[in-house]
Amino acid sequence: MLPATFRTARLTLRPIAMADAGPIFAAYSRNPEVTRFLIWQPHRTRGDIEAYIRACLATPPHRARTYVLVGRKDSVIRGGFDLRQAGRHRLEFGYVLARAFWGQGLMTEALTEIVRWGLAQPAIFRIGAVCDVENVGSARVMEKSGLVREGLLRRYLVHPGMGQEPRDCFSYALVR
Repeated sequence: MLPATFRTARLTLRPIAMADAGPIFAAYSRNPEVTRFLIWQPHRTRGDIEAYIRACLATPPHRARTYVLVGRKDSVIRGGFDLRQAGRHRLEFGYVLARAFWGQGLMTEALTEIVRWGLAQPAIFRIGAVCDVENVGSARVMEKSGLVREGLLRRYLVHPGMGQEPRDCFSYALVR
C-alpha cells in the first residue's frame, strides 16, 4: 500500500537503505539539536544508525516505510520521513530534517505531497502526527501542509533529548 517513492519539485523520498548510514550519521542522526524532539537519542556511533536502519528494513513495507529525503538535483540526503499505517483507515508519520536544510520549506513540501497522496487513497480517512509543544518548527510544518491542531495530549511522549519524563504534545491531523 505504501509507495516506494514520492517526488516533489526539489526532493525524492525513497526507502532508507544500509548504504545511507554514513550520510545520515554525518548529516543529522548524531546532532542533539536536530534529534531533540525525536523519540530516539542522538546516535553516538555509526553502529547506532546501522541498527536503526536494520529495524526500519525489518518492518513490512505495507505497514510502514522509512524514507530518506534526497535532493533531486544533487542526491544529497536532507532528512528522513516515517510513514505508518496505524489502522485500517489512518496513516501516521514522523520526520527529521538535517539542520543545514531548516527554513527552506523542504519538509512542508514533502509532507504536503504525502498528505495529498494519503487522503487520495480510498481506504484512508485520516493522516496525522504529534509534536512536542515546544517544537514550533514542526507545528508550523504541519499547519502549512494543511493539518489542523486537534488538541493537547498531556504527558504523552518521551523525547529522550528533552529528558526521561513524558512531555505534552499537540495532536495534528487532516481528515476527509
